[in-house]
Amino acid sequence: MSEDRTLEEPEQRPIRWGILATGQIARNFADDLSLLPDAELSAVGSRSHQGAETFAHQHGVRRAYGSYEQLAADAELDVVYVATPHSRHAEDVMTCFEAGKSVLCEKALTLDADTSAELVGEARARGLFFAEAMWMRTIPAIRKAVTMAQEGHCGHLRQVRADLGFMAPYDPTSRLWDPALGASALLDVGIYPLTLAHLVLGPPLDVSAAAVVSQAGADINGGATLTYASGAVASLSWTQTACSPAGASIAGDTGRIELPTRFHHCESFSYVDADQVRTFSEPISGRGYVHEAQEVHRCLREGLTESGLLPLDETVDIMRVMDRIRACF
Repeated sequence: MSEDRTLEEPEQRPIRWGILATGQIARNFADDLSLLPDAELSAVGSRSHQGAETFAHQHGVRRAYGSYEQLAADAELDVVYVATPHSRHAEDVMTCFEAGKSVLCEKALTLDADTSAELVGEARARGLFFAEAMWMRTIPAIRKAVTMAQEGHCGHLRQVRADLGFMAPYDPTSRLWDPALGASALLDVGIYPLTLAHLVLGPPLDVSAAAVVSQAGADINGGATLTYASGAVASLSWTQTACSPAGASIAGDTGRIELPTRFHHCESFSYVDADQVRTFSEPISGRGYVHEAQEVHRCLREGLTESGLLPLDETVDIMRVMDRIRACF
């Protein structure tokens, strides 16, 4: 895992956030920020002033801007949460970087690994905090389950199974169906099973995959098998066309960990071995975005430009695996 990198420590005052974009994920994040006493949602930016004003009124935001550039230029912000579709991330993150702003960017970080690596290089060159908002990595139950697996509670790890999906109503203009907006079930939800496998098993040796691709060119239903030098295998699936089970398991030669449905933000899991079944409860705060915001706060207060829980090098590694998967279909 990447080591934390440092920058100048901010004052001990509330961390002042700006939110770039006003869609559903931005609204959810804003709601969770309100649960943190040391967070201040100071500004929001939209492509229209009316949209920003409406969001600001709904979430008690002090300043509303009618462009992303105006938001990024706000001198009183400590960090910007970029919540636009995947296809805009590279442009919007760079707008923030050029204004000297630290960034938490929604996943998937960009549309491909090379672009993600370029953004990581820019953040490091400018000495700015940067992280992908892969909130699953900060969910307490995920952290506990992964730690147990890494500590050998399941013995030698041999298998990861993970699935995530949902039914997305067809709308050719939405980000889930329009390739121009980065539509890809892999980038949207497949990234979660893939991240779990990476957390437990590391980078794969070989990748095989298949998917159903829409007439517009977006992958909408797929799966992958990853093999590892250790002899382990990960079986992963993702979809936006079915009510999938959305569960996961981590298995070794002495036991397994079972993560229940909507595994990526579960609040409990089971450990099973030959003698017993034990359940571990690890509640989440809010919708679960609280935990990634807390990690950003920790990093900013400790003067870190990178997070050990949201490591940039692993973000790029996972993007490279997704590039390999998409090359299969």
